Amino acid sequence: MGWIDALLGKHGRSFIKRKDSDAGEAGRALEELRGAIYNDLRSAEGAKRQQQRFCGPAVAMTFNFLVSVGIILTNKYVMGKVGFNFPIFLTLIHYTVAWILLAIFKALSLLPVSPASKTTPFSSLFTLGVVMSFATGLANTSLKHNSVGFYQMTKIAVTPTIVVSEFILFRKTISYQMILALFVVSAGVAVATVTDLEFNLFGAFISIAWIIPSAVNKIMWSKLQKDSNWTALALMWKTTPITVFFLVALMPWLDPPGALSFKWDLNNSSAILISALLGFFLQWSGALALGATSAIAHVVLGQFKTCVIMLGGYLLLNSDSGFVSICGAVTAVCGMAVYTSLSLKESQGSSNKQLPKQNVAIPKPKTNTEDGVESNAAIATTVA
Repeated sequence: MGWIDALLGKHGRSFIKRKDSDAGEAGRALEELRGAIYNDLRSAEGAKRQQQRFCGPAVAMTFNFLVSVGIILTNKYVMGKVGFNFPIFLTLIHYTVAWILLAIFKALSLLPVSPASKTTPFSSLFTLGVVMSFATGLANTSLKHNSVGFYQMTKIAVTPTIVVSEFILFRKTISYQMILALFVVSAGVAVATVTDLEFNLFGAFISIAWIIPSAVNKIMWSKLQKDSNWTALALMWKTTPITVFFLVALMPWLDPPGALSFKWDLNNSSAILISALLGFFLQWSGALALGATSAIAHVVLGQFKTCVIMLGGYLLLNSDSGFVSICGAVTAVCGMAVYTSLSLKESQGSSNKQLPKQNVAIPKPKTNTEDGVESNAAIATTVA
């Protein structure tokens, strides 16, 4: 190889050495980047950061809104045209399909890592699973035995329940402007749905029993994700088996007999399966929305869906809901816009105050005296 060295000379050897050094630096940088991505995905803190990065409040609430509208239409078809009038059994199918999908994610290593068990006691996860079974099961049962208007009027009571519960449990307060906006929203929804009130004693009892589990369910989902580094999918994986168990226990008490004798043909089974898949996305999107916003914001989003469906039917389908109901819906939507604006300002202010410091590697040029080859050495600089 002596004739090659003679041909290239000193500068040629330096050029080859520089290229080899650059290739080595690029390889090491790629390995470090790969390791950093793996650590982000395989640690609870990293998975939570990725969820916050790709699914902010606007994305989560839009996702939840679209899925909610889809499952409302699908469930109406399942309980109406298909004739599957077993709300607890339908909820059980939803959570069973969700559990199977989560198990597939787990087997494919796509499920985010859960936080350490010492950070969240099992009693909290068990309570959330139990509360979720009652909240979802009683909601579907209430919708079956009550009119849509009475169901929406009951949902209005969830908002003050959440405010009072968060104050008692966590001493959390909200501003007077947000309280006024919530009052406008509740009044608007009440006016919009007052024409569709049909009282049923059993349905009213179920609705009242549903209020507290619904409020506690939303508070716990939001609290665990914000304070304990839980992601939506990881929390669903831990709580869904508990929910399935208690739904099985609730089914004989609240569902009418005859579920097993239902006609399980291809069309009926396909419709129920589509409803179950949308149920999984509804649970996931709801958990994302609760983790990105708050329990009250999620309730307001639910009321927004009702008003949008009513206004959409009036504008696009020429449905006559009445002038008073339309005015109530418009008032509720305006109140929701004000509340959302105030909530976003408050969340941005709190996030700016709690912004953590992190180490960022900034390359600093450094000259190697051997053969004039340059290399880079990184120094750590702390930034706010």
